[in-house]
Amino acid sequence: MAKKGGLQKVIAFVAWLTGVIVALAVGFSMTNAGEVSGALTLPSYLGGAAVAMVAGWIVVLTTAVGVVLAIIHSLK
Repeated sequence: MAKKGGLQKVIAFVAWLTGVIVALAVGFSMTNAGEVSGALTLPSYLGGAAVAMVAGWIVVLTTAVGVVLAIIHSLK
């Protein structure tokens, strides 16, 4: 596999950071599903706000773990 140049590393980092920001925005929006009008929710036949809140916290926590693991990997 070819080595990544400087610009390719920057583009990969920007894409990764964008994914992290979007995941956190969606996850936190889902955690507030029952409290905030306009938050991301699920239809009631899929469990409604309770399932959305659990799924939101799963997204937030796994994103945070992924960021920590990526930082640890980059320091090796």
